[in-house]
Order: sequence, then structure tokens, then C-alpha cells
Amino acid sequence: MSPATKEAQRAELHKTIWRIANDLRGSVDGWDFKSYVLGMLFYRFISENLTAYINLGERSAGKSAFNYAQLSDADAEFGRRETVAEKGFYILPSELFTNVRKCAPKDENLNETLERVFKNIEGSAVGADSEDDLKGLFDDLDVNSGKLGATVAKRNERLVKLLDAIGDLPLGNFDDHTIDLFGDAYEYLMQMYASSAGKSGGEFYTPQEVSELLARITVLGKTEVNKVYDPACGSGSLLLKFAKVLGKENVRRGFFGQEINLTTYNLARINMFLHDINYESFDIAHGDTLIDPAHWDDEPFEAIVSNPPYSINWEGDSNPLLINDPRFAPAGVLAPKSKADLAFTMHILSRLAVNGTAAIVEFPGVLYRGGAEAKIRKYLIDNNYVDAVIQLPPDLFFGTTIGTCIIVLKKSKADNSILFIDASAEFVHMGNKNKLSTANQERVLDAFSEREDIDFFARLVPNTEIAENGYNIGVSAYLEPEDTREVIDIASLNTKIAQIVARQSELRTQIDALVAELEGDL
Repeated sequence: MSPATKEAQRAELHKTIWRIANDLRGSVDGWDFKSYVLGMLFYRFISENLTAYINLGERSAGKSAFNYAQLSDADAEFGRRETVAEKGFYILPSELFTNVRKCAPKDENLNETLERVFKNIEGSAVGADSEDDLKGLFDDLDVNSGKLGATVAKRNERLVKLLDAIGDLPLGNFDDHTIDLFGDAYEYLMQMYASSAGKSGGEFYTPQEVSELLARITVLGKTEVNKVYDPACGSGSLLLKFAKVLGKENVRRGFFGQEINLTTYNLARINMFLHDINYESFDIAHGDTLIDPAHWDDEPFEAIVSNPPYSINWEGDSNPLLINDPRFAPAGVLAPKSKADLAFTMHILSRLAVNGTAAIVEFPGVLYRGGAEAKIRKYLIDNNYVDAVIQLPPDLFFGTTIGTCIIVLKKSKADNSILFIDASAEFVHMGNKNKLSTANQERVLDAFSEREDIDFFARLVPNTEIAENGYNIGVSAYLEPEDTREVIDIASLNTKIAQIVARQSELRTQIDALVAELEGDL
């Protein structure tokens, strides 16, 4: 299939998904209803994923006509233990998406059926290594919610439409190895919901092209890494860019993240499954990274990406334990209680491997504000941890029009300087937002890789100069924007003016003579 055909199919799929999502939504707020659409998409995915996995095994063993979906539940029990160990979950044939959907229009207790199925899927992992990865995944898909309808009949009617709509999506089949369409559909829905929800949805979503730039920065020059990490992972999209950039098999020990919002934590785990990342290859934790960090016992991470929440409140110096926390203690000061941005930065630095790279989206204020933040910057710069600061264009993110920046951290640098890149003009305007095109990304990556001065775009600045400038690392402090105004040659302009004045005088003399001649004739 040609790239153009693939893109046309993707565009058509996206249009279909959005139409279905809006048709189904009714009176339910879009950001709330995403849980139903995405949850049902996940249910279809794991049903088809499991069916394809079992069918492949049985057909390889010589049962060419075997179809797990047509097996009785009793006969299916024989493979439960081995399948849970491999896939992390189990679904009986009668509870597969396709079979529940078939019976749904005549099932007066459809809500109870679905509730039981979801509990059974989660229950299949109890006691297994995958238990924590499956637990609570369907919590936000509340089939008894009044949002779906005032009566059981109305709710079931909406659920039938939801099953049919998700079931009709042209997502290929697993035998054709087109399962990436599920992940693509999920990403598209997250983007559309974030766009329509404004700030409430945008805080959980990093645009895909920004995610890709961050991932590519952290693995530049590498073909594989030990594992990847995001301490404020939202729906997991940033982490999953590594699967696209490197290939999931080249993230050797998996994908790690933490998320404080329960609904978004569930979406992140679903996102992993939908991108065919097996349960044993990811570890997404629920909780407050700054106060109760997970993965503390793991070895440091070779690639870290993050778009932490901007300027949120945290306990800071009101918690006497935090100043002695090994993550924050080295700087000798804590980030302000009303601005946790650099607390996330210090946390990320503490989890970064010696040979690793971290790329963090930050609000511009952290680059130049005084007080505790200036002291934290001093620590980072004096210890040569800041590798680069990249100014991004405005209006890239949902929920804010401000031009954010990227701080790149490294523990092993070849110089004692910081590279500043002004990418504020590197964008294309699409719809009502700006986007980073492939060419925009490449220009930034080329400059980041070369680490040399480029007029008006990139400058390598010694740490000593930054110290003399009060540890201000705002890009505009070191790079002047190109003056695109027309250059005027004053000398040439004065000569032209003098010529015009002389010509004007000459014409005035001629006119005066002509007037005098006419008066003489009279």
C-alpha cells in the first residue's frame, strides 16, 4: 500500500471515528464520554488480540479451522492458565466483544452483561503478574451511569449503538498485522477530545509532533535504550513515541510512567495495550510523583520525556521531609509551593542514567524567575547538567497559547556550555493551532546534533557567561531574532530626496516663467 493510500485511509478512518463519537455522545460532555468510546475500543482490541493469539497457536498445531470465538466456554477453560501467563488476561468466548455485540440487541440486561464481562476480564488477572496492570481498567466505563440515559432501557439502547459503532470501525484484523490502527484511532480520539475540551482535556495530552521531537532528542544517535520514563505520563502518548521512533523491541526493558489522575492513569494503561505493548513491558503507576514516587528501586532511565503540569501547587517547604529528599536536597532549596515545575525537573534528573538524556517541556518562567528557582538553576548549571534550551512556537498545545520551551538534561556532557535554539518561528498553521512539521522538527534536531552557532537560530553559550547573566537561561537572552525589516540605505535615500528637490525647483522655475509669459500676452 502506498503512503498516499495509507494516509487517505487514515483520514477516512478519523472522519468516521469523529462522526461516531459525536453521534453517540448525545447529552454527555465530550471529555466525559471519551471513557465510553475509548473503553469500548479497548474491549474490542483485547478480544480480537486474544482471539488471534489463541487461533495462531491452535492453527500452528494443525487445527486449520480452529476459531476461538466459536468455542464453548467450558472447552475454552483448558487454556486459561497458560494464556494469562503470556497475555496477562483471559476472556471466555461468550464474553468476547464480537459475541456480546451479536446478542446485544436482544439482551434486556445488557448493562449487567457488560458489567459482568468487565469484572471477569479484570478478575482473570487476579493472582497473576499482570494483576496491577489490569486492575480498574474498566472503572470509567460505567454501564449503569445516568449519563447514558434515564432508564435501563435507554442506557442499553445507547450501549448497543456504542458496541455497533466501535465494532464497525474499519480497523483491519490481527492476521493482517494492521493492529497499529487501534493505536492510531486511540491517539486521534485523544487529540480530538483534548481539542474540544480545551484546558480540561489539553492538560492530559501532548500533541504528537511535540512528543516525537522530545523522543527523538533523547535517543539521538542511539538505536536502542534500556527503558523509557515519564513521571507525569498522562495518557501515555509521550512514552509510546519511543515505540515509533526506535521500535518497541528496541526499548529493551520497557515503558515506565506515573500519573496522579485516576481516569488518565487508566487511559495510559489502555493506551499501552492498544499499541500492543504487553503487560510485562510496561509499568504505569498511580500516584503523586513528587510526594510518593514509584519505580524508586529501578535502575536509572536512559531516556526520559515529560510534559509536567505547569505551575501547580505542591507541598514544598511546608513538608519538612522534602528538603532532605535525595531528589531535591542537592540543590539546597525546594521549588516554590505555588510552582512545582523545577521540582519535576529535579526529580527527573535524579532518575536519569549517567549515559541518558531527558527532554522536559517547561513554561518560560522557570528559565528566568528569581528566588528559589534561580538557586535551582544555579545548581543545574554549575554542575553542567543543562545540555540545551529550545524555545518552541506559541499555540502548539491545547489549553494554552503560550510559547513553551524544552530543557534538555544530561549527566555526561562533552563541553561546559548550553546550546540555545530559537525555534519560535518553526511551525505551520493548521486549523486553529500551530504544528511542528517534519521539516521544522528536522531543523531543530540538526541544530541540536551539530551543536554549533547558527545566525539567529542557535548559539552555544559557556556556563561562565550564563553565571554572569544571573543564571538566566531564557533563549531570548542569548539569541536575537533576525531583523526581517527592509534595510534602508540612508545615503542613497538622501541623494534621491536631493534630486527630487532639485527637480521640483527646476519645475517651479519653468512654471513661473510660463505664467509670466502668459501674463505678458494679456
